[in-house]
Amino acid sequence: MLRIFSRFGSDKCTRFLYTSCYVNTPKIQPSKSSQLLKSYFELGRFARPTGTWLLYLPCTWSIALAAPPGHLPDIYMLTLFGVGSILMRSAGCTINDMWDKKYDMLVKRTKDRPLASGSLTFPQALLFLGAQLATSLVILLQLNWYSVFLGILSLVPVITYPLFKRITYWPQLVLGLTLNWGVWLGYSAINGFCLFSVCTPLYLAAVCWTCTYDTIYSHQDIDDDIRIGVKSTAILFGEKTKLYLGAFHMGMTACLLTVGINANAGCLYYLGTFLTMFHIAHLVSCCFHLHI
Repeated sequence: MLRIFSRFGSDKCTRFLYTSCYVNTPKIQPSKSSQLLKSYFELGRFARPTGTWLLYLPCTWSIALAAPPGHLPDIYMLTLFGVGSILMRSAGCTINDMWDKKYDMLVKRTKDRPLASGSLTFPQALLFLGAQLATSLVILLQLNWYSVFLGILSLVPVITYPLFKRITYWPQLVLGLTLNWGVWLGYSAINGFCLFSVCTPLYLAAVCWTCTYDTIYSHQDIDDDIRIGVKSTAILFGEKTKLYLGAFHMGMTACLLTVGINANAGCLYYLGTFLTMFHIAHLVSCCFHLHI
């Protein structure tokens, strides 16, 4: 029996119950197909939903503001945009990793990503991206043609965003312009058009929000980014980061108040805005305890 188990070559041993006999237990190797599925799952960041929420929430804000006075937001649209956010966020991650493969290989936090580690090839990632975008198109075609046009237009910043960290210290601004495109889509999906007096300040508020959290996030890679020549607001702001975070917070507050005025929002809107701004101010203040 010992010879039989030893053929598996495992370095783990198991003792038979009620005996003193130990044998090698077989090590189960995952199949190639399961390893491939795991790599695709990691490439799309499906196990990390935070990015999906950051894409989805601005959509919900505009859907809610587009609803007729006294009515709840359209549940069907909220669901549709939720599915679309999952798909487009994962597609964005795939595009980002395809552009950044050589940089990801040099950064400790990202060197184990599927493309950087070699568990997926570029053609495999491209095929996966095609499937993601095709499925996203099915979701997009459920909307009116005005929204379909806006959705197709969003591909320009989605595809080009990863390039900006090579040429400007403001990739967080470009990320904000990209990630919050759903503000326009959500409003137009309900009304068939964008009310610019509402959508524009809401979009700018969301951009300020993105610049706030992604500047904080980018500080974890600041040493590696400087070493490999990648730019970010964290590098640009340096010791003045907290000052800029405060400015972003004030800009977001001003824009949200403008939205409320232009949309003739009620007391609940301003209460929600106040609580949100208080929460973000608290999070920003926590940065004063960090060395940033």
